[in-house]
Amino acid sequence: MRSMMRGWVAWVVVAAGCASAPVTTTSEVVETPRIKNVILIIGDGMGPQQMGLLQEYATRAPGSPYKGRPTAMQRFIDGGTLGMSHHGPAEGLVVDSACSATQLATGRPALSEVIGIGVDGEAAETIVEQAHKQGKATGLVSDTRITHATPAAFVAHVPHRSLENEIAEQLVASDVDVLLSGGLRHFLPRSIKTDAGRREAVAARAGYSVTSKRTDERDLVAEAVGAGYQVVFNREGLASVEGGRVLGLFASSGMADGTVFTRTRDSATRTEPTLREMTGRALELLSKDEDGFFLMVEAGQIDWAGHSNDAGTMLQEMLKTDDMLDLVYTWAEGRDDTLVIITADHETGGFGLSYSRWQVPAAQERAGSAFAGRPYRPDWNFGSVDVLDGLAAQDMSLEGMWATFVGLPEGERTAARLAELVNAHSAFDITEEQAKAVMASESNAAYRVAGHSYLDAEEFPRVEDFEAFYVFGEEGRADLIGRAMATEQFVVWATGTHTHTPVAVVAYGPAATTGRFSRLLHHVEVGRLAQEVLATGR
Repeated sequence: MRSMMRGWVAWVVVAAGCASAPVTTTSEVVETPRIKNVILIIGDGMGPQQMGLLQEYATRAPGSPYKGRPTAMQRFIDGGTLGMSHHGPAEGLVVDSACSATQLATGRPALSEVIGIGVDGEAAETIVEQAHKQGKATGLVSDTRITHATPAAFVAHVPHRSLENEIAEQLVASDVDVLLSGGLRHFLPRSIKTDAGRREAVAARAGYSVTSKRTDERDLVAEAVGAGYQVVFNREGLASVEGGRVLGLFASSGMADGTVFTRTRDSATRTEPTLREMTGRALELLSKDEDGFFLMVEAGQIDWAGHSNDAGTMLQEMLKTDDMLDLVYTWAEGRDDTLVIITADHETGGFGLSYSRWQVPAAQERAGSAFAGRPYRPDWNFGSVDVLDGLAAQDMSLEGMWATFVGLPEGERTAARLAELVNAHSAFDITEEQAKAVMASESNAAYRVAGHSYLDAEEFPRVEDFEAFYVFGEEGRADLIGRAMATEQFVVWATGTHTHTPVAVVAYGPAATTGRFSRLLHHVEVGRLAQEVLATGR
């Protein structure tokens, strides 16, 4: 039976012992620990390249805050096992987050862009639903939206990931104990958009600007309260929850990105909880259940930075992720009743650090007999570790830079002004000519699809190569800024979407269990193994 009490509060809130199986010997009974908690951490878009970027910065950047300490990611790997996993969809080459998360959540193959649906077109039981049957507590945490593809796949069952209003309805009707993320816009009635007084009243309660993406008048926040959820909107409200079910909606859409995290993590005036803080509260609340729990945590904006070809924000998203992992490692270290799985749904961007023919260094006199009579001179520019500090210094995402530019009065939206804005927020300058290229458009006739949410546009940002792989219309302006910076960053990008790159699977916990993840898997197998551990304790 669940031990977590359920309570009612007004929706305007402002804000581990081990079960064991006896093993009989001739002389004594020895208790063998059983796993009762499974924590699945998904770095959305976090391929080996992104993990490598974190390690390069942490261990080699002159300004690294780690000061010789290992990253939390490294501590998990060193203390656990490391495998790899493919993640392709049932009928395609490259996966999206909805399909990948569905495969992890259900242990069954899935079609592209579906949520919790099998290839037979029927709802597939998820690990969250299985945990409920076992009497365990459950939780979902994400720094995107709680209705977004990855968290949605663990509870909802809809034929397409874009059906976020329906996903919100299913979340409220679910039996999940802890739901923490952004996405309030899918819970508020349509009239919020047009009723200024009502909108301002809700914004005052929430503490941030609100809108609605609903097409009806359902108030799912009120419905959540009626279903027994405590609904909170900020850091203070989350800290005040002592038990029972909680729905935390901390932003209208996605939560703060990595550049905001870097600037504000230590601010006393910050009102939005960090990914670390949400995860910590989820662990505190879920661990009250003596039967154990399942918790999924998504670091979702690594993917968003990759889609924007934004290396600076992506590094800071990895730092935000590692900050959360540090807390989980501290919580799980030394426990024999918990399995932690860290993986990704896919890699985003085809990212890499690379050497080039730009500014090939001059010959250098170096010590040592090998260089006597022959100066040291590499053929190519292999980059400087100082670049890593430059990436970490970026204080606004590329998407944010473009949005700021578009928000200027029309007369100020010049190439010179764009270059000035970008250069004010990044260590890597772009020229006025490069800014002109960012602003340039071309016909979308070759790819136009009438009625498509993106491809219906008659014009797209002009991409000089691989234009078919930059699919999100005007959002591609951020990619063009990133590509303009790329030479000085020693960064290459292959795409504005996902790649098939196999991703890491890190398993931390009892060795008898983690060893099964230390091989080449597919996400369907990862999902099945997680279900098996949760069901059997082994």
